[in-house]
Amino acid sequence: MMTRAPKMPPARPYKGQSLIASLDDYTAVDIETTGLSPRYSAIIELGAIKVRGGRVRDEASLLVNPGFDLPPGITALTGITDDMLWTAPSIGDVLEYFLDFIGSDVILGHNVNFDINFIYDKALRLGLPPVGNDFVDTMRLSRRLYPQYAHHRLSDLCERLGVAPDTAHRALADCYTASDCYEIMKLEM
Repeated sequence: MMTRAPKMPPARPYKGQSLIASLDDYTAVDIETTGLSPRYSAIIELGAIKVRGGRVRDEASLLVNPGFDLPPGITALTGITDDMLWTAPSIGDVLEYFLDFIGSDVILGHNVNFDINFIYDKALRLGLPPVGNDFVDTMRLSRRLYPQYAHHRLSDLCERLGVAPDTAHRALADCYTASDCYEIMKLEM
């Protein structure tokens, strides 16, 4: 006789739903972190652009002091240095503002599950409401629209769509790049 393990509640029960949708209004979000684990790594940069009618209407860009020196590999990847973060506020000082900037908008981003999971977990640790916004992931959309390709990194998508990326691995620049790619992909949906 086969027994089934009891269903575990979702790790992030209030997290929004992943959408495949063509939207004119959304907020593109990207973060930079000290590592891959929301539990053990810190956010060092938050970026967002508010899009209305397919056009950027506002932006937010915040450096965040993680409270410790950056791993050298993170500085090499992002160009963010300890000196840049020395006088930056802590995540506790800026996350509520950032969440207010996003509001109830659908969140857009490339591999945005990563970003949302970090923000969700940090918000809970700070006693803020969990991030429950629905979201559109341009990586998921790329996989659906272009299944013939093996890679769906943001750089691959830019090359495929003819989008000239700004500075890679900086939060605000990646928001603009993901939004530019999304606006092109919407025409193919």
